[in-house]
Amino acid sequence: MLNKIRVKDVGGHVGQEITLKGWLYNKRSSGKLHFLQLRDGSGIIQCVVFKGDVTPEVFELADKITQESSIEVTGTVREDKRSPLGFELGVKDIKVLQMAKDYPISPKEHGTAFLMDNRHLWLRSSRQVAILKIRDEIIFSIREYFKNNGFVLVDSPILTPAACEGTSTLFETDYFGQKALLSQSGQLYGEASAMALGKIYCFGPTFRAEKSKTRRHLTEFWMVEPEVAFNDLDDNMDLAEDFICYIVEKVLKNCRAELEVLGRDISKLENIKKPFPRISYTEAIEILNKNGNPTQWGGDIGGDEETIISKSFDRPVMIHRYPAAIKAFYMKRDPKDEKLALAVDVIGPEGYGEIIGGSQREEDYDVLVKRIHEQGLDESAFDWYLDLRKYGSVPHSGFGMGIERAVAWICGLPHVRETIPFPRLMDRLKP
Repeated sequence: MLNKIRVKDVGGHVGQEITLKGWLYNKRSSGKLHFLQLRDGSGIIQCVVFKGDVTPEVFELADKITQESSIEVTGTVREDKRSPLGFELGVKDIKVLQMAKDYPISPKEHGTAFLMDNRHLWLRSSRQVAILKIRDEIIFSIREYFKNNGFVLVDSPILTPAACEGTSTLFETDYFGQKALLSQSGQLYGEASAMALGKIYCFGPTFRAEKSKTRRHLTEFWMVEPEVAFNDLDDNMDLAEDFICYIVEKVLKNCRAELEVLGRDISKLENIKKPFPRISYTEAIEILNKNGNPTQWGGDIGGDEETIISKSFDRPVMIHRYPAAIKAFYMKRDPKDEKLALAVDVIGPEGYGEIIGGSQREEDYDVLVKRIHEQGLDESAFDWYLDLRKYGSVPHSGFGMGIERAVAWICGLPHVRETIPFPRLMDRLKP
C-alpha cells in the first residue's frame, strides 16, 4: 500500500490501494453512502464510503467526522469523469488523527472582519489556497526571470539609518540607543550592489507607515527591485515590460486551475503582450481632463486617476517623465526639460493602479548633493550613497514592484488583504 501520495498525484495510481493524509474539507451523506471531501494542500478529492465496503465502525466514524478534522483515508483510486480532479477514492479504512470541534468557519457566508480575525484558518479555503499558489508562481517566475537574464540577487537591509523616499511614512525603532528605520525600499543599497555586479535585484519585506485604508495599501509588503548599471529610462521601461509579460505568461501556463477557482477572466491576462503603450505625464493629464477629472499639471496622479487612465487601455500603460517636484531626490532630471524627472510608473489594467514604479537615477555627485539639500534631507545620512557618485559613477536605473499589487491584479482580487498570508493593515496586527 502506498502512503506517501498527495491528492494531486492520485491519477498515476488508478486501481491501486493508497493512503491519503489530510483534512476533512466538507462532507455529505446519502443512505448507505458518505462522501468525504479530503484536502491536503495539493488538491481536494472525494472519498466515497460505501456501507458494504467498510466495517460498521468505519461507516459510523465517517458519519461523525467533523469539518477540518485531520484524517488518514485508505482506499482504491478510481476514475471519475464527473469529478473536477477526474478521480475519486473508494474507501476501505479511515483513521482520525484529531477530531476538530466547532470549527468557526462553516460552509456559509461570513463577513470580512470575521474572516480576517480567523485568517489563520481562512487560509484553508479553496479560494485562499488558489491565491497563495498563484503568489508562489509569481515569486518563482520573478526569480527565474532574473536568473535567466543575468541578474544576481543581493538582499538589502531592513534596518536602515535614513529614509529613501521622504520621512512621513516610516516606522521607527530603537537600535541600541540609535534611531533606526524599517526599510521603505532596498533601492539605495541596490544601487551600490549594481556598481559591483552590474545587474542585480533585491527582494524582501518593506514597510510604509501610511495612514491609508484603501484596497491597494498594506503597511508591510514584499517588493522586488532590479537595478542595472548603464541602463537609461528607455532601457528601464523595456525591462519592466518584458518582466511583466514573463510573469503573466508563467501564471497562465502553470496556474490555470487556480485562476478558474477564482473566476478570473483569463482572456484579460492573455491580452498582456508587448508592446505596452507609453505616454508622458502631460499626456496622462490630458486623458484625465478629457474624462472630467480636474487634476492639473503638477498634481499627483492618485488611485482614482490611475483607474481612469487604465480604462483607456487594454494592457498595462507606462506613464513617464513626471514633474520633478513630486518625485524623489535621486531621480535624474530630463536633460531636455529640467522640470521633468526621468521616472516611470506602470499602471495595471482594470483599475489595479500602479504595479511598478521606477526611474533613471541621478549619477552626478554635485547635482545629487543639491537635490538632497533641496528636499531638506541630512547629507551626512547619505555619505555612503554619495560615494557611489565619486568612484566610477555611471548612468543607471531600476524599479520596484510590490508583490501584493501584482497578485491582486493577476488574480482579479478586490483588495490586497487576500494577497498575502497574514496582512498588516492600519487596524490589524493580529493574527
